[in-house]
Amino acid sequence: MSSLSLAVRDSTTMLRRNLLHARRYPSLTLNLLLTPIMLLLLFVYIFGDAMGSGLGGGADRDAYIAYIVPGVLLMTIGSTVVGTAVSVAGDMNEGIIARFRTMAIHRGSVLFGHVAGSVLQAILAVVLVGAVGVAIGFRSTDASLVEWVAALGLLSLFALAFTWIAVGMGLGSPNAEAASNSAMPLILLPLISSAFVPIDSMPGWFQPIAEYQPFTPAIETLRGLLLGTEIGNSWWIALVWCVALTALGYRWSRSQFDRDPK
Repeated sequence: MSSLSLAVRDSTTMLRRNLLHARRYPSLTLNLLLTPIMLLLLFVYIFGDAMGSGLGGGADRDAYIAYIVPGVLLMTIGSTVVGTAVSVAGDMNEGIIARFRTMAIHRGSVLFGHVAGSVLQAILAVVLVGAVGVAIGFRSTDASLVEWVAALGLLSLFALAFTWIAVGMGLGSPNAEAASNSAMPLILLPLISSAFVPIDSMPGWFQPIAEYQPFTPAIETLRGLLLGTEIGNSWWIALVWCVALTALGYRWSRSQFDRDPK
């Protein structure tokens, strides 16, 4: 077999392993999935009228649902990939990674299996949270088929980028608890973005913090795609963030994985 065929075969095997782990131990994924769902329900049903009026133009709860759902979908990705960091740290701590190093398998297949499995789980989580959003009133009637495909592509790229970052966090953590703590910014960053309120409504000193981070341009792009509105230059800023984070996470993860164990 060629080296490419071996890499594909071994990566597929590792992907199957990680999906089986997720199916047998779903509690971590479900716990992480509850965070965006609870925030969505909280902000819509408790703060919806007040937050909607803050959007201006006579906006109400329905307008706020349309505003908040795209941000919560991206927050779902940030929340889900925390489980990837915990899973990778668990493999390192239990010694299975050291065992894989001694086997005649493609060296990068272990990481690619984690990444592919995490991206699939993140997209599934987005679908589930999106279904909750539709159930409480979110509608995307103005988006075309092309915009839907572009939105799915953006979500997939975003999941890929943050999964590689999470893998690096897991490899660099001494245990699963430390990996969970180090990955917390992936959950907190959406809270200080344009996910819940417009940046213009924030204090002036805080606006640069909310604007110059990866979640805000991705949220603005996804919001425009799903609602059929203008996205301006947010789309290429979001793509630059995705490519840069993917490259950074990949190099970071590979450098840690290729180090000789102490």
